[in-house]
Amino acid sequence: MDEPLRYLVRPELRDATLVLAFEGWNDAGEAATSAVRYVVDALGAAPLAEIDPEPFFDFTVRRPRVEIADDGVRRIAWPVTELRYGSADPERDLVLGLAIEPHFRWRLYADRILELARELRVCRVVLLGAYLADVLYSRPVGVSGFATPPDLLDALGVTPSAYEGPTGIVGVLAERFAREKLPMISLWAALPHYISAQPNPRGALALMQVLGRVLDLKLDTKPLEGLAAEFEERIAALVASDPDLSEYVKQLKRREFAQ
Repeated sequence: MDEPLRYLVRPELRDATLVLAFEGWNDAGEAATSAVRYVVDALGAAPLAEIDPEPFFDFTVRRPRVEIADDGVRRIAWPVTELRYGSADPERDLVLGLAIEPHFRWRLYADRILELARELRVCRVVLLGAYLADVLYSRPVGVSGFATPPDLLDALGVTPSAYEGPTGIVGVLAERFAREKLPMISLWAALPHYISAQPNPRGALALMQVLGRVLDLKLDTKPLEGLAAEFEERIAALVASDPDLSEYVKQLKRREFAQ
C-alpha cells in the first residue's frame, strides 16, 4: 500500500496548533466543518498536505465527484483529507484539517494524523464536532467538551462532557492524542434535532467563539453573526407556521423551566 499521507510543502511552523473537523456523524448542521472553513478563509490558509482516501473509503458510500474545469476538462474530485496552514499572528501558526469521516481503518488513519502532528511539531490540538440534542433553537448554542489536561475547560467556561456511547473518528483521535500526552481539547456544539436545515451557522458561530478563546484568535465574526441571525429568523418562522413543531418547542421550554 502506498503511503497515504502526502506533503505538498514542508514549512517551518511556529508554536503550531492543529484544528480538525470531519463531515458526517461528527458534524450536525455542518457546524464543525463550517467553523474550520471560516478560519481557512479568514487566514487565507495555504495547502500543506493531504491524505489519500483510497485505503479509508468505500467509494460506493461516499462517491467521488465529476467536475468540469473552466477549460472544459473533466476531472474526478476524490474525498481527500485536506490540510492547510496559516498564521494566527507573527508568532503562531495554525494547521487546519477538513475531512470526511473515513469508513475503514480508523486506527491506521489516526496513525497518519498523529504522524503529521509529530513531523510538524504541533504543540496542541483542537477537535471540533456537533451533535443533535433536545435543545431550544432560540437559546444560545451550548458547547461542551473534554480536554487533556481537564483544567483547560475551566477557563473557557465549557461544560465538561460525561458522554458515553458510540463515537466517531473525532473520539478516536482524541483518545490517541491524549495517549501521546499531546495537549488536546474536543469541543462539541449541541444543535436542535428537530431542525433539519443545513448548514446551521448558529452552531458554527458558537464553535468559532470558543475556538477564538482557546487560541486567543482575533477574527472578524460579523459575517457569521449575520448569517446566524438570519437563520434564527427563518427557523422562528418555520416553527410558528407548524402547529406540531410549535407545540414541541413549547414542551421543551416547559421542561427547561421546570429544571
